[in-house]
Amino acid sequence: MVRSRDSHARTTPEWRVGRRRRRAVAGVVSILGLLAALLVGGASAQAAPAEGSAGEEKVLTIAVSQEVDSLSPFLAVRLITTSLGRLMYDFLTNYDPKTGESIPALAEKWETSEDGLTWTYTIRETNWSDGQPVTAEDARWTFDTMMKDEAAATANGNFVENFESVTAPDPRTLVIKLKAPQATMLALDVPILPKHKWENAGDFAKFNNDKEFPVVGNGPWILSEHDVNNSITLVPNKDFWRGAPKFDKLVFRYITDPDAQVEALKAGEVSFVSGLTPAQARSLEGADNITVNKAKGKRFQAITLNPGAKLQDGTEFGDGNKALKDPVVREALVRTIDREAIYKTAYGGFGEANGGYIPSRYSDYHWEPSDAEAVGFDVAKANEILDAAGYAKGADGIRAKDGLKLSFRFNVHANNPQYIQAAEMMREWAKEAGMELKVLPVSEVGALLDAGTYDILTTGWSVNPDPDYILGINRCSGLPAKVGGPYLSDAYYCNPEYDKLYAAQLAELDRAKRAEIVKQMQEILYKDNIFVVWGYADQLEAFRSDVIGSMTPQPDPGGNFNGQDGYWSWWSATPAGEESNEDSGGTTGNTGLVVGVGAAALAALGGAFLVARRRGGATADDRE
Repeated sequence: MVRSRDSHARTTPEWRVGRRRRRAVAGVVSILGLLAALLVGGASAQAAPAEGSAGEEKVLTIAVSQEVDSLSPFLAVRLITTSLGRLMYDFLTNYDPKTGESIPALAEKWETSEDGLTWTYTIRETNWSDGQPVTAEDARWTFDTMMKDEAAATANGNFVENFESVTAPDPRTLVIKLKAPQATMLALDVPILPKHKWENAGDFAKFNNDKEFPVVGNGPWILSEHDVNNSITLVPNKDFWRGAPKFDKLVFRYITDPDAQVEALKAGEVSFVSGLTPAQARSLEGADNITVNKAKGKRFQAITLNPGAKLQDGTEFGDGNKALKDPVVREALVRTIDREAIYKTAYGGFGEANGGYIPSRYSDYHWEPSDAEAVGFDVAKANEILDAAGYAKGADGIRAKDGLKLSFRFNVHANNPQYIQAAEMMREWAKEAGMELKVLPVSEVGALLDAGTYDILTTGWSVNPDPDYILGINRCSGLPAKVGGPYLSDAYYCNPEYDKLYAAQLAELDRAKRAEIVKQMQEILYKDNIFVVWGYADQLEAFRSDVIGSMTPQPDPGGNFNGQDGYWSWWSATPAGEESNEDSGGTTGNTGLVVGVGAAALAALGGAFLVARRRGGATADDRE
């Protein structure tokens, strides 16, 4: 699930006094999965030259601060673990980094019936890392288990809710029959698991896939070791059908302090850092052998307001301030948020202020309010509507009505300095409208969500090219069945009108028509003022060019390397000095991306469904 961050002393707001920008003091967007890469000589942790002797092991080390939630793809929702899943297991389809369209992966081709209810995939001839053949039965078992076992559906169950049946008539053929047409059939973001290793795993709610190494998979990398909160080690799958990775090892190494990560980059102890603050990015510009990468954000930053924690059967629980059930109070609070100021000040200008749920990076599905629809920054209007609703200011300047005081706990990810600074700015603006925001940095917000013991939380998700997953978390079915979960939503949100539109977009195969439905859903979220998006911070990364010679961004060109909808960056990464002629002119290397892709098949079958994927993303608690 998504969440994170650290506290500061609070005095006069910096932005009002010619402020100096706050330094990032603790794990910021690093919990999104701050990935860094490092070349180490032999088994030591010291940096090695980019070009070593013939016998030197080439190790790409990724520094991370986000903890693993589970290595089971049935349970994993954090960015680090869903990213690992992409490296360890092949999916039926993948996403071309240049076009964003679906391309073959484990399924080398597919076809659908005229009514859109039957999908037939031809499974590629390849092996699991233990030598056993990958068959359609593995895919059938994976999907069927998610359909029948509630725990197995924890992370990705939305993809199979509409499945009528899944069969494997022969080792190369997978047939999925649907209850209704489904637009995501070329964007089934589900790792296919080896049935022979998983069918006797027992209780999938407890099985974390962390007892036997190396973990059997069929992706470009094989997980060989997990030293909890210290490191995760992967080795190349030499038989991967697209070609083996070029580094000898991929190590995710825990460095929890983001400033320490930057210092490690400067010292050559790591070679890639993601989730940089603006100050960190600027400090690295012009440094020897370091390149800073700025990519347009695929993640939104937001707050979620507690409209009243409840279970699927309507039972209320928790201790949220009941004033937030009042739409007038929520609107007034939103009118005290200056999105432009947040991105100018807290994010140093590296981002885009916007209220749309799906980032502008995904132009087909992005929605933003017109001037007439916008609930913009207007403290005078906030005061006006609260006055009209009968919320009167007391002697302390805080409004109240019928015993309900507009004083709210504002839990902020303690290790995200941008979130903390934005929260303190919001506190000052809200005060002008007679509302009190008590900024409370916390290291873990998941427990607050579980218990419903919050009023306002910072939140954020990475959004993928296909909007289905990120939209799906807001359905009534995202509410927990019992206190403590499992649940998907970041708030206890349930709107039957929204649910109807969700079903309609999922069944709409015409892309343009589907996009219009998706925009209607975002408009509902915007007007309900429960998920309040600020906008989209740029993704700031840096890498050592004397270690990494080339790698593929997404989108290509101009995109991010960390947290991709695929495995392109770490799979394609080439040690400095070993770039091929094809790749030597730039930072990307796409050799092998379209192996087995028939242009005619893509045009005929993939165009209408173009692609992609899901979740939002992550801090210590952040989701993908």
